[in-house]
Amino acid sequence: MDKEYTVEYLPLFEQDVREITDYIADVLRNSAAADRLVDDVETAILKRAESNPTAYRKYHSVKDRKQPYYTIRVGNYYVFYVVIDNVMEVRRFIYAKRDLENLI
Repeated sequence: MDKEYTVEYLPLFEQDVREITDYIADVLRNSAAADRLVDDVETAILKRAESNPTAYRKYHSVKDRKQPYYTIRVGNYYVFYVVIDNVMEVRRFIYAKRDLENLI
């Protein structure tokens, strides 16, 4: 890869992760699964940033966007990100069966 990418996490992404992992840990009473999910998400994001994050299929949205969205599938969840210059901006973390178009 010729270009190095920096990863930046938006507060909304961090809120999404916190809400999902709190639900898994507190409601489902499975803190080990919540911890594994956080580890898996971080690994997937960093792995994507090390490769060329724009070389993957774009997420086709009905909304007109300045930067195209890309996704990373982690278990039953999607990580949504955009690439701006050399920054991989991680924007959302959403359960795959939710209404994605209305959430991003």
